[in-house]
Amino acid sequence: MTCVFVQLQCQPGKAYSVADKLYDREIISELYSTSGEFDLLMKIYVPKGEDIGKYIHDNVLNIPGIARSLTTMTFTAF
Repeated sequence: MTCVFVQLQCQPGKAYSVADKLYDREIISELYSTSGEFDLLMKIYVPKGEDIGKYIHDNVLNIPGIARSLTTMTFTAF
């Protein structure tokens, strides 16, 4: 599995509904509300062999209320 962090910028007033839908889909390892440009930070594990961009598109970015995302790939945990 590949560990990926995704930051989500939500439309005004939609962060909690986006968070609820993410939990309903059971794809996130951790989810945090954040300050700054993005509203949510999530940690997900993408199954080995899956196209990461397609996985995020199909499982995350089609949730209503998401305005923008930023994906950070990981390589090594220390």
